[in-house]
Amino acid sequence: MASTAELAQWAAAHEMLIRGTAFLLVLVLMALWEIRAPARTLALSKGMRWVNNLGLVAFNTLLLRLLFPAAAIGMAAFAAEQGWGILNYYSLPLWLGFVVTVVALDFVVWLQHVMVHAIPLFWRLHRVHHADPDFDLTTGARFHPLEILLSMLIKFAAIIVLGPPVVAVIAFEVLLNATSMFNHGNVRLPGRVDRILRCFVVTPEMHRVHHSVEEDETNSNFGFNLPWWDHLFGTYRAQPRAGHVGMTIGLHGYSQPCDVTWLHGLLALPFRSDLGGYVINRRQWDGQESTPK
Repeated sequence: MASTAELAQWAAAHEMLIRGTAFLLVLVLMALWEIRAPARTLALSKGMRWVNNLGLVAFNTLLLRLLFPAAAIGMAAFAAEQGWGILNYYSLPLWLGFVVTVVALDFVVWLQHVMVHAIPLFWRLHRVHHADPDFDLTTGARFHPLEILLSMLIKFAAIIVLGPPVVAVIAFEVLLNATSMFNHGNVRLPGRVDRILRCFVVTPEMHRVHHSVEEDETNSNFGFNLPWWDHLFGTYRAQPRAGHVGMTIGLHGYSQPCDVTWLHGLLALPFRSDLGGYVINRRQWDGQESTPK
């Protein structure tokens, strides 16, 4: 049986293959599910959105590999070599290291998500994700390159402080990508199944609320993987006011395909001057439904 060190070395050497295979597998499965049981009728052509959303994913992947060839896995390996991080000071069973890593890094992702909704500069970047007028699995991977770089730097800092096992970081990255495509899926879940699942993982019904055009609903349900943080910190909202079929997806004032669908518009979107009323520390919620700005 391979030792923990040998397993970590093998996983690090094949990280791109592991993550790439998992991404494609989940992509295909979710795409088939969306065709079989869509939750909503899409407003725009799926082909047009997919070409641009996945084109942005390809661009971001290339950029990350150019700037950070070893990515988060390399940082975890470096931290282990240097003995940096809390978990490198304690001899924990591998399974416990897995659990601590997944929970801790997921909390960091949740905090980051709240931050990009709270700080105007970062909201400029993050609204590329929210400006999608439809909600499907490709929305879960649609982020501006500058936000991707910011996310990687935050992840580096978290890894240095935590000192997680390399294989646990790989598992977390695979899990985060898979759950992001799942909870952005344009799929129907039976009500009873959804209620059970959202005790353990963010479901499409739960996360779709976060993509509502209404500001107060946009600023709720920040979880990508684990649903617990929103319950603990009071940002959980069970359902959208208009219902999942009647709700409007996207952002007020962003409806032109050249701005919200085409790749050049997505790259330029952060540099438009108008912020709207979405930034948490600027919004004024009076208990009534928002009106377009």
